[in-house]
Amino acid sequence: MPFVPSDAPAGVTVGPDDATVGAQPRRRRRLPVLVVVLALTVVVVDQVTKAWAIRALTEGDRIPLLGDLLGLQLVFNPGAALSIAEGMTWVLTLVALAVVVVVVRMSRRLGSPLWALTLGLLLGGAVGNLVDRFARPPAPGRGKVIDFIAYGNVFVGNVADIAIVVAAGLVIIQTLRGVGLDGTRASSHVTDDGPADDEPTDDGPTDDEPTDDRSTP
Repeated sequence: MPFVPSDAPAGVTVGPDDATVGAQPRRRRRLPVLVVVLALTVVVVDQVTKAWAIRALTEGDRIPLLGDLLGLQLVFNPGAALSIAEGMTWVLTLVALAVVVVVVRMSRRLGSPLWALTLGLLLGGAVGNLVDRFARPPAPGRGKVIDFIAYGNVFVGNVADIAIVVAAGLVIIQTLRGVGLDGTRASSHVTDDGPADDEPTDDGPTDDEPTDDRSTP
């Protein structure tokens, strides 16, 4: 049933298809906002839990939560996960900054809510650890990241690391599904909102298709 939007001129009605087309740009504009909100949420939770860990935990002491599988252990990490590249803090800082820039640029082309979730988690995780790099001792850009979640005897991480790992998993899922940033599936050219405009339809023969005009005897 046609309807008249509140801002439409008098006498103009809009059909359901027109309304759907109009809603798509609005939804696309909301996706970058989702990225920012989710990223800020991750950063706040990450920094609050790190502040709690500094007050409540003692460096080197481990509090078991699930036996030897999961525990709380305060670590000031100058490197990456698994204590990799401990002497390359500046390099890790530059890599994190590059990730932030790339995610911000990618968010402008978003058309998929799941990709918005992915980029929001990735951006929040990167910024959360960047805050430590610039705000923690020994110096801006070379600060040690606060880790406190111990996974067995493998490594110690934080909330920002969890967000980054989940984002990496979502990237793999979206890639396997063939869904691009704009929501288009690479194999079928179908977006989350339906078939693309240039997808062929089966409405009959095209102009180039030969027809049989021979009449019966």
